[in-house]
Amino acid sequence: MSGKRLRLLIVAVAVVALAAGLTAGLGSAGSTKTKAGYKIFLLPKQIGQPVFNTNNLGAQEAAKALGDKVTYNGPTEATGSKQVPFIDTAVRQGYNAIIISADDPNAVAPALKRAQAKGVKVISYDSDTAPNARTIFVSGPDQKAVGFAQVEWLGSQIGYKGDFAILSATATATNQNAWIGYMKQALKLPKYKNMKLVKIAYGNDNDAKSLQEAQGLLQAYPNLRGIIAPTTVGIAAAARVVTQAKKCSQVRVTGLGLPSQMKSYVKANCVLKFGLWNEKDFGYVAVQTAHALLAGKLTGKPGQSFIAGRLGKRTVGKGGVMIGVPPFAWTKATVDSAGF
Repeated sequence: MSGKRLRLLIVAVAVVALAAGLTAGLGSAGSTKTKAGYKIFLLPKQIGQPVFNTNNLGAQEAAKALGDKVTYNGPTEATGSKQVPFIDTAVRQGYNAIIISADDPNAVAPALKRAQAKGVKVISYDSDTAPNARTIFVSGPDQKAVGFAQVEWLGSQIGYKGDFAILSATATATNQNAWIGYMKQALKLPKYKNMKLVKIAYGNDNDAKSLQEAQGLLQAYPNLRGIIAPTTVGIAAAARVVTQAKKCSQVRVTGLGLPSQMKSYVKANCVLKFGLWNEKDFGYVAVQTAHALLAGKLTGKPGQSFIAGRLGKRTVGKGGVMIGVPPFAWTKATVDSAGF
């Protein structure tokens, strides 16, 4: 073979190799894994909230164990429209997956669908988006159990009779609305026939707004016996208002809150019982789920299972809903052991 032909052959081989390398490097944002692992964007309803900060601690723990990178960022105002720019930015920056706690299931759906069209895996957690805008919803404990439990927690403190109000987050939050729906179901049971829901107020997961709404409830309903706040921001605000008004024995506060925020009210006997789950584990399971989707271990089909690291087996249920964490209640006897 002549030297000229040999040089042409070498060039041809190099071109083929280069093309193959480029082709191997192409692919959707959701399927490409770098040496540093998958890039996952964790989008809360609102940054600065202790509950979402705690989710992030678990998310970072899972990412470290899996070799992935998790970026935690979101709006300073809890609205779906404020989440949309973060979704679009995550897509432009090449994130493989987005984990979102949706403020408004429909407001964020178009942006999430655009992300899916680009190959980005979408996982909702805490508060679901429209089902066709995500693959799996990593849910808190069974929503019916959580809704019924909150009515029972309050009922047991007020002798199962009297007026009460609910101080929720936003009017569009899917998790809040689901729990409230089940609370209304519980109230139809004979056990709760003497308990009357007089008002559902919305503090928009904002401390100042929640304080204002809680104060308004005390003023508008002088015979109020209790407030159920299924939001960590709302329950802390309600407890503060009731404490300052010196009405702890008259108006009982319960709902879902962080032990670290509620401990002082529990110790002072102003809040006797409230509930939640391990929010650090919640973030941990969400990232483990995102990684399993990206690695092809899950597709979102009901009945599929995987091992979520140190938290063990998790199974996808109907509609792509996966129970991420179990519930538990906090009292004076247990609040010191929470650790978060």
